[in-house]
Amino acid sequence: MMPAPPTPPPTPRAGRAFARLAASPLAVIGAGTISLWAVVALFAPYLAPFPPNALLQPFALPGTPFAEAGTFWLGTDQLGRDILSRLIWGARTVLFYAPLATACAYAVGITAGLAAGYLRGWIDELFSRLADLVLAFPVLILYILVIATVGASGLNIVIAITFASAPGIMRIVRGLTLDLRNRDYVVAAQTRGESTWYIALVEILPNARGPLIVDACLRLGYVTITIGVLGFLGLGLPPPDADWGGMINEARPVAFVFPHMTVFPCLALSSLVLACNLLADGLRTAAARG
Repeated sequence: MMPAPPTPPPTPRAGRAFARLAASPLAVIGAGTISLWAVVALFAPYLAPFPPNALLQPFALPGTPFAEAGTFWLGTDQLGRDILSRLIWGARTVLFYAPLATACAYAVGITAGLAAGYLRGWIDELFSRLADLVLAFPVLILYILVIATVGASGLNIVIAITFASAPGIMRIVRGLTLDLRNRDYVVAAQTRGESTWYIALVEILPNARGPLIVDACLRLGYVTITIGVLGFLGLGLPPPDADWGGMINEARPVAFVFPHMTVFPCLALSSLVLACNLLADGLRTAAARG
């Protein structure tokens, strides 16, 4: 009698999740686009053909050669700055401040949501009413009020986004915590005498990670749009820093005559936002299959 073949070892959970994610073409496109922009931002000093703030040849059209120093592949703006170089350096701005602001908003929102959902009582009432108060304002107006009050800078953009986004995250985490706080593993941890924050961070939060990861990808896209809108309104990073929204705003007066000055920054911004949405859809599909 032939012996039974050995049972293959089980695939780790991370490997199964990655395989499900890789099975979604949209998720692969989204992750690939984000990775591409991350590589561009990381190697900006080596990829940019010109310094981002160098005044070279104003109003050059895409493909215009520049003496023997290179080619303006995407043209230049009204000050003679190379648009491709500014797009490359602008990727650093977006891919630094957008994840940083999203992470700060999640740190505040998760902490408040766990406390409100697990402890309940007056803490829940306090955080819920504060969230209602912030969410009652239109988001864009809230951003403008905060940045107009504290001034336009990278740090203040992070503060404004954290202040405006954390209440929405808190509500999501609170709802998930209310659903998970009575599960058997939480009751078992309470029986063992574990501390409140141990239960919240070790028992509840990891089991709520699925919806939060999907929301984080979507919110990263929203934050990217927000940074672009603030730059367009003149509330982003102060010039001459390369900022996609600021590039669109600076080219607005001549957009109909030289459309390349606004089209390329818009395409860059849209591609990153679309990639975040595609990745979120892929994660949602992978979670549903799991």
